[in-house]
Amino acid sequence: MTHAIGRTVARFLSNNLASSSSGRVSRSVTSLSSPFAVSRTGSVAGVASWSSSTGTSSKMGTEQKPKIVFVLGAPGAGKGTQCEKIVEHFGFTHLSAGDLLREERKREGSEFGALIEDNIKNGRIVPVEITCSLLENAINATKASTGNDKFLIDGFPRNEDNLQGWNRQMGDKVRLLFVLFFECTEEQCIARCLKRGESSGRSDDNPESLKKRFNTYINDTMPIVDHYRAQDLVKTIDAVAAPDEVFDKVRLAFADVE
Repeated sequence: MTHAIGRTVARFLSNNLASSSSGRVSRSVTSLSSPFAVSRTGSVAGVASWSSSTGTSSKMGTEQKPKIVFVLGAPGAGKGTQCEKIVEHFGFTHLSAGDLLREERKREGSEFGALIEDNIKNGRIVPVEITCSLLENAINATKASTGNDKFLIDGFPRNEDNLQGWNRQMGDKVRLLFVLFFECTEEQCIARCLKRGESSGRSDDNPESLKKRFNTYINDTMPIVDHYRAQDLVKTIDAVAAPDEVFDKVRLAFADVE
């Protein structure tokens, strides 16, 4: 099974990410090539590996590198809420790795939909090649349509494999400004997710999945936070308070961002 998934992902990457000398990307590929839309809040729904308006491929060339802030924290720490406020006040585009994966999971004809669903439902992390490809395509599509080069990447990298995959595929193409880390207790995070699950319709907002997700966060994501903290790249936010109070602290973290 693992080898089969690896071959499928490799085939997708070969077909959909390799830039030819003519700058064209194969139109026969359907996976991860759905149209994207940039909302008024600066969030991206869906991705596109080809910009019809510019006729350019997804390759990031010699132009100014996109600026990236990774947003990490436990499920229910309030990352999405705070990202909306950052978009409004600081002009970033919000890319949620989880939302992009859920969009791809729902997209008709996606060869990765079942794989993504199985991983999300069981609290596991989706193969990094898929997530990085979704993020890269969303960055390129947003830059092509809006010119914005500042991105919040929410919920990524979530483990060592994510980190290594990102560094391989994107490390030389972007500039990491810092990691925004939202710290919150397990009890409060789970309570928030269960409340959200009453209206969100998310299949992973249930007690069983939440326990798995929180264990994944402790075992896999916290070492990534520690990795960046050792490089003095982490800005920690106490996320226990009400959203407006938390954002007062977030403002300070972005005070020196251009």
